[in-house]
Amino acid sequence: MKQRVLILGYGRMGHAMEHLLGARHDVHIWDVDGVIRGSHATLEQEVAAAQVVLFCLPVNPHHAIASRIEPYLARDSLCLTIAKGLDEAGRTAAQVFENAFTAGHHYGVMYGPMIAEELSAGLHGFADVVLSDAADFAVIRDLFRGSTLVCLHAMDLHGRSWSVILKNVYAILFGVADELKLGKNMRGHLMVAAIAELSGIVQSFGGQAHTPYSYAGLGDLLTTGTSEDSHHHTLGRKLVLGEWSDISGEGVHTLQMVEQYHLFDWRAYPLFSLACDILAAPETLHQRVESYLGELRELESCAI
Repeated sequence: MKQRVLILGYGRMGHAMEHLLGARHDVHIWDVDGVIRGSHATLEQEVAAAQVVLFCLPVNPHHAIASRIEPYLARDSLCLTIAKGLDEAGRTAAQVFENAFTAGHHYGVMYGPMIAEELSAGLHGFADVVLSDAADFAVIRDLFRGSTLVCLHAMDLHGRSWSVILKNVYAILFGVADELKLGKNMRGHLMVAAIAELSGIVQSFGGQAHTPYSYAGLGDLLTTGTSEDSHHHTLGRKLVLGEWSDISGEGVHTLQMVEQYHLFDWRAYPLFSLACDILAAPETLHQRVESYLGELRELESCAI
């Protein structure tokens, strides 16, 4: 069934969603400068006519935009986001939606290995979709039917949100390890340790222990942590090389928000603490990595 879709944001992911949906649905596009493609002049008018609203935007503007459009959303419409970060109040996109859509409007998140350039090139992407109303998965199935985006109906909204957000922190360490030439075995350790820590953190938020073993967790971490053109993998390499003038990205911002708002006891997680310490004082990187490896060797000796 042909649906009327409004894409919010026309960056790389906005273009990718247009590529996936444009041939089969009535796609309209809005960016911060106004309506790019649509039959109405304002965002509010476009929202009122849309069946699906796709937030292809960073998480920071989510609250302002969601609050702005909430009175105009059509009955039974669905708002869906792909944002994988925390806003300046330390909230996930799912938490923003929960707070903004107080009138019972339907919403959801879509997370997993979905590199925009690959989607636009016709390659496959994979996503967990978690919805405030499970019945809306019929809309998702119809929306992406025949496209190269494979969507799984998933549960644990907040567990998957935190998995996909925190994976950016761990992905930085993959870049650090590769630039230090610690070997492929180290990649194996980082993957196992990161997923184990994510499981503990997710449970501290009331999520399910197995949630990080999903597209939103393991799938996205593997993609981001081992892709040479990944921003966070590249950032890890730059930290080793002493290129500290532009230390930024969703993972960096996530660390800042976790510390600022004490979102969980991050010192209880050695690998997460390693990333935090390295970003706070990159000049100590080599010393801090060696200390971490030394602690692992000591644990091995104790186990024996």
